[in-house]
Amino acid sequence: MSPRYIIGVVHAQHVAAGKRQSFVAFSHGKESAVRNLDVGDKVIFYAPKTEFDGAPVQAFVGHATITGAAPRQADYMTGMPAWVRDAQFDDVTEVPVRPLLEELSFITRPSHWGMSFRQGKFAISEVDYRLIAKAMGVTI
Repeated sequence: MSPRYIIGVVHAQHVAAGKRQSFVAFSHGKESAVRNLDVGDKVIFYAPKTEFDGAPVQAFVGHATITGAAPRQADYMTGMPAWVRDAQFDDVTEVPVRPLLEELSFITRPSHWGMSFRQGKFAISEVDYRLIAKAMGVTI
């Protein structure tokens, strides 16, 4: 099966925690957010801010490949269990979103580009994935 390409929208601090613990989580740790992922799916993380009340980041900050066959619960920064999926993270270069706005097909209105990232997780095309991953230094 071909991998799916996903954008996960989480704060940079959460991406760093997931990388340290080798798992991904979305939408405040909801099981439904990780249940439909498959081994081999590729996730690019977009961080709007450093943390909930933090400074703006507005960049792609992480890349992971799903390795876990099933969701599991783990502590994910909050002290409460979250549903996660095991993943292997790559070392990447942080890439600001603004220079890519005109090239990404999921950005339908560049003047209102932030609306595209209002979801916690969404699928993107392979073309968009390759554009972002290449800019981040991911070996494809």
